[in-house]
Amino acid sequence: MSDLADLTLAAAAGGLRSGDLSAVELLEAVHRRAAMTEANLHAYLTLDREGAARAAVGADAGFKRGADLGPLQGIPVALKDNMVTRGLETTCSSKILAGYLPPYDGTATTRLRAGGAVILGKTNLDEFAMGSSTENSAYGTSRNPWDPDRVPGGSSGGSAAAVAAGSAMVAFGSDTGGSIRQPAALCGIVGMKPTYGLVSRYGLIAFASSLDQIGPLARSVEDAVAALEVVGGYDPADSTSYPGAVPDYRSGLESGVSGLRIGVVTELNGAGIEPAVQAAVNRTLDQLENAGATIVQLSLPSVEYALSAYYLIAPAECSANLARFDGVRYGLRRLGENVEEMMSNTRAEGFGPEVTRRILLGTYALSAGYYDAFYGQAQRVRTLIIRDFQAAYEQADVLVSPTSPTTAFPIGARTDDPLSMYMSDVCTIPSNLSGDPAISVPVGLDDAGLPIGFQVMAPALGEPVMFRVAAEVERLAAFGVRAPLASSEVG
Repeated sequence: MSDLADLTLAAAAGGLRSGDLSAVELLEAVHRRAAMTEANLHAYLTLDREGAARAAVGADAGFKRGADLGPLQGIPVALKDNMVTRGLETTCSSKILAGYLPPYDGTATTRLRAGGAVILGKTNLDEFAMGSSTENSAYGTSRNPWDPDRVPGGSSGGSAAAVAAGSAMVAFGSDTGGSIRQPAALCGIVGMKPTYGLVSRYGLIAFASSLDQIGPLARSVEDAVAALEVVGGYDPADSTSYPGAVPDYRSGLESGVSGLRIGVVTELNGAGIEPAVQAAVNRTLDQLENAGATIVQLSLPSVEYALSAYYLIAPAECSANLARFDGVRYGLRRLGENVEEMMSNTRAEGFGPEVTRRILLGTYALSAGYYDAFYGQAQRVRTLIIRDFQAAYEQADVLVSPTSPTTAFPIGARTDDPLSMYMSDVCTIPSNLSGDPAISVPVGLDDAGLPIGFQVMAPALGEPVMFRVAAEVERLAAFGVRAPLASSEVG
């Protein structure tokens, strides 16, 4: 490719190790792309140019002395702005955290720095990761590089837009109900949610603690594997961190799908899916079958209730987690005549309408007299979903569906209809409730030229088989199309 900003992570890493290019050159190319695209896309909230420059110089010095810190050494990486970064503003796209400079790095950030990654800055998101379009950011909406009048998805919309536009080579987001996979699908890139606990949540500002998981957004399945290798693994600072050995993610990337059983989830296909999206999924299934896979039709009856369960569990956990933003310890403070009034004034001004809505929903679901009827019942449904997935994985090696029921929708089209917005995650939420890994791979464009995502789901710690199938989907789809705004023609 003529522009270094368009390289895959794997290609860039090869060039860095061979000496054909330097980390400084790579960073300069990505910064040039950001200068051309940011006015249109607003993918970033903060660009740490000085810090990135120091990291790039350090990565080059490491290469010269023969140090190999891993696959992200010298690679420009963006972080969603709910991942704390020492001395670099972290806001969660909320007014209540404006100006907050964390005194520490989260575990994922620490591992990226130790691995020689060049951290570019912090990307835009729906406030506190609550949304599916990045329109809930207190600092303005991010836009889709395929059509700036459309959303990039959410809540990791800024991360997805940056990777798709070439203003980051790889980015990290968080996935609570699809917030990595859905924007990846809408922006035509790869995005994956690891098994719950595989990546430490220490330093991820919590939305819903039993659902949140950090994961990569990248230009290829191989790039996503490399990114996960760096940040994954046990962390004693996170009590939910998986203490076992990290799987070998690369073992099956070149193995194809011959002999594998691929389950098509009836409840996540057909009804409610845009015809162009379903057609692309069906075409991919035909290709997989021709490549030697066995296609199995499966029903997960409890998935029908996943959306309802999620919108009780997630707001309930959000209500508990966001209680810490009280105007006393950090962030925004608006005084009142007493402590109660100060907290009320601070939260009224600091939280946006969607965050307020979810706090109220969650507080109600946890209140006396309603806990068992709402939150308790939702947790019982979650157990049924987990059991349905476990039963399905006895009949299939992976499960598949569309990632998003639609392609990118116009900015403003769903802001007045929260239920319509919530439906954007109907295909992704089940894997968060089950805690299993899932990935979105681009497989085509609709008639408007907007990308379509294909979701591959696997059992807990089933990343190797998930990546194996995803890599074959990627080869068969031969997507290879760049977003229109990922070019020097942006004005």
